[in-house]
Amino acid sequence: MAMKYFLCIVTLFTLMYIQQISARPATFADDFKAAWSDSHIRQINGGKAIQLVLDQSTGCGFASKRKYLFGRVSMKIKLIPGDSAGTVTAFYMNSDTDTVRDELDFEFLGNRSGQPYSVQTNIFAHGKGDREQRVNLWFDPALDFHTYTILWTHKHIVFYVDDVPIREYKNNEAKNIAYPTSQPMGVYSTLWEADDWATRGGLEKIDWSKAPFYAYYKDFDIEGCPVPGPTYCPSNPRNWWEGYAYHSLNAVEARRYRWVRVNHMVYDYCTDRSRYPVPPLECRS
Repeated sequence: MAMKYFLCIVTLFTLMYIQQISARPATFADDFKAAWSDSHIRQINGGKAIQLVLDQSTGCGFASKRKYLFGRVSMKIKLIPGDSAGTVTAFYMNSDTDTVRDELDFEFLGNRSGQPYSVQTNIFAHGKGDREQRVNLWFDPALDFHTYTILWTHKHIVFYVDDVPIREYKNNEAKNIAYPTSQPMGVYSTLWEADDWATRGGLEKIDWSKAPFYAYYKDFDIEGCPVPGPTYCPSNPRNWWEGYAYHSLNAVEARRYRWVRVNHMVYDYCTDRSRYPVPPLECRS
């Protein structure tokens, strides 16, 4: 009897712990809200998917109701088809702090029909950004949904496209390189006009005759330590994302990562000598 009681307590504690570190919304309304222009955000299939709309009047965006400190967030996104030049569809995490900002960005840069979609990633740590990398996607992201993921642990940050790592940023605080460790971040997505820079450095402008533009989202997945929440959660080594298997890229991921960088990377701030005659410290580590 005592053993059965003990097992019940352990099971209950485990379930409570899982609930404290995980938020897996079944619908958009469970964990998200409109951040701006809610009239341009449309829920589909009972909120299991949403549509963002950009027209000449405005774009739009949504945000998580809570912030998180470490973990993994992912969404399935179907991007704007056809001529999407000058548009940006973004999926990112942001500390929403005025002076010292932390941010992890996916920015999908629109294109002229027939040209590849580029995804730009950027990392802000302790208020410092300007760490852009760009990769041309090896598929048409407007034909179907694809999964985009941000993994954020004490060891590294990894951006994934369909489980293929396209960027890794390691924690090198020991070498005096900034890394986001203390500020919780919310989860955001926006669809907006950026034809002053998004496509060929601003040379390609939005063709408003093609508007409205649509991007679609589904399968929202957030697994992390909510803030406010249990104070022990962010530093708990038992969180699955802090396990040894997630300390670095595994052999398969490392091979895919090299393939992306050799075949699909089109810009890396680390090698941009016009901006950085001396490569930033994290590029040399």
